[in-house]
Amino acid sequence: MKIATWNINSIKSRIDHVLKWCGQNQPDVLCLQETKSVDAKFPYAKLRAIGYPHIEHLGEPAYNGVAIISKLPLSNVQRNLPDDKSGAQSRMLGATIGDLRLVNIYGPHGTSQGTEKYVFKLEWIGRLRKYFDKQFKPRENVVLCGDLNVAPHELDVWSVPAWRNKLHFTKPERDAIQDLKKWGFVDLFRQINGDEKEFSWWSNFRHDFEKDRGLRIDHIWASPPLAERCTECWIDKDPRGWDHPTDHAPVVAEFF
Repeated sequence: MKIATWNINSIKSRIDHVLKWCGQNQPDVLCLQETKSVDAKFPYAKLRAIGYPHIEHLGEPAYNGVAIISKLPLSNVQRNLPDDKSGAQSRMLGATIGDLRLVNIYGPHGTSQGTEKYVFKLEWIGRLRKYFDKQFKPRENVVLCGDLNVAPHELDVWSVPAWRNKLHFTKPERDAIQDLKKWGFVDLFRQINGDEKEFSWWSNFRHDFEKDRGLRIDHIWASPPLAERCTECWIDKDPRGWDHPTDHAPVVAEFF
């Protein structure tokens, strides 16, 4: 099985990118973040036409939004965290695929340290950890993927001095994401690639992509039994160089 995650930063603006990339790479499952679309306007028909009949989307106008696009049936769909109130931001979508439980997330941005949105970000990550504690066991086949909006380690930023104490790399954010990981997750990119310094996001300014000044904030994590079945995990930088790209690159993992 091939699973991919990609922050597309508006499905309306980049549906052609999604169709092209799926045609070239044929993932069994593609998780999208920042679809920025209400459910009624999501391009179900175009995706079904290229071989993805099973689609779940949790959207809202102009912001956030997560989708799971699959060649395989999706069941037991979970929309947002169980304790989210009505009208909560569209940030989590879970589904069962065969013997695997997949959770696709778009982590809060946080804006800047000391703000309400920063506090919300830390609290939301903590709530996500509690969700896994209550719902699953590390011995089960579980995948967490998406844009976590946190670079966990020094290897995940192009320059530690340049990013020290900046959003996405502050100590409270990194502590929160490490606590989430301690549920039992294995970072598949690190498992396969060791200390390779690669990134999944680059700003659209200062020629950051061309100079490879990025962050690794998009992740695929798996429970230990599933991590043992992972044969490949990589970041596909190619779409980041297409016309009018999203600022993120797809991350892909393969399992036997």
